This record gives sequence, C-alpha cells and structure tokens, in this order.
Amino acid sequence: MAHINLLPWREELRKQQKQQFAVMSLLTVVLGALVVLYAHLYTGGLIDEQIARNDYLKTETALLDKRIKEIKDLEDTRAKLQARINIIQQLQRSRPSVVHLFDELVRTLPNGVYLSGIAQKDLAVTVTGVAQSNARVSAFMRNVEASKWITSPKLDVISSKAQEQHARSNDFTLLVNQASTDKDDEAAAAGPDKSAAGAGKAAASQANGGAKK
Repeated sequence: MAHINLLPWREELRKQQKQQFAVMSLLTVVLGALVVLYAHLYTGGLIDEQIARNDYLKTETALLDKRIKEIKDLEDTRAKLQARINIIQQLQRSRPSVVHLFDELVRTLPNGVYLSGIAQKDLAVTVTGVAQSNARVSAFMRNVEASKWITSPKLDVISSKAQEQHARSNDFTLLVNQASTDKDDEAAAAGPDKSAAGAGKAAASQANGGAKK
C-alpha cells in the first residue's frame, strides 16, 4: 500500500539545515576558541621561558662580575706580593755586597783616617770622615783605586780645622762606586752570616779606635 507524505517536507528540510548550520557554527566557534586559547597558552609559556632565561642570564652575569672583581682583587694582591718578594730578593742579593763594602772599607782605610758616616744609593757610596792630613786622604783614595769592590774615588769636600795643641784635622767627603759581580755575590751569599757581623764589628772597632785616639 503506498504512503503519501502530506507534510511540508521543504520546510522540514530547511529546519534541519538550519540546525546543522547552527551546530557547525557552534563547533567552529568552540574550535576557534580552543585554538586561540592554545596559542595564548603557548605564547605565554614561551614568554615565561624567555623571562626565566633572562633572569638566569642576569644572575650568571652578576656572578661573573663578582668573580671578575675578585680576580682583579687577587691580581692586585698578587702584584703587591710580587713587589714585596722582589724587594726581599733584592735585599737578599744586596747582603753580600754590603759585606764586601764594609770589608773593603776596613781594608782600604789607612792609619790616621777615621770614618764618621757612610751613605749608599744604588752603587754610589758617599763616605765622610776625618783625616790627620791630606796625605792620609790621598792614601785612602789610592787604596780605593786598587780595591776590587770599591772604585772610582772622587774627593768632593775637604776642610781643615784646628784642634788642641795646635794640631789640625781634615774633614773630607769621598764619593766612590761599589763594583760587584754575580759570582762573588753568590759565593758570599752561600757563606755564613757571620762574615757580615765580622765586617761590621771590624768597622766599628776601627771607628772606636779612631775616636779614642
């Protein structure tokens, strides 16, 4: 038996199409919102990660700056210590030269000549003293010229003054140069320190003896 549809099928079809369109539109809106939300979350994650990286770089940069400052401070301290070490080494090397200087002054000092002061700057030595006569000063200069450790005597000042019983004495200032060799310095540095004390005592004894006379 045949069935005849008497309902308005076109209107029903349009209604179904409208429902389908509404559903598709809603799904599209929801999908678009999800895409936008995902993009927002992804972009926010990238921004947060970059901020974390920037903070890490700032922290590491601050640590590096602190370490660089510490290194500079250590370099300054090292330079100061090295300067002190150089001074100590220079003084250590100059000890044998001082021994030679005092020893040669004692050896070259003739009778009638008494030293009152010694000043040294590098290798230049200024010797002041008192002599009984100009001839004694000349003898002292000749002894210096023949010496191995002090050379180039140059008389700077000499003056005469009267003493008791019509005696006269001559105050003089003599400029000499100290000459030393590395081998002799090393040999002297290897020896006992008693040599320095002995030379100092000999010079003091010579000066005291002159003062008593």
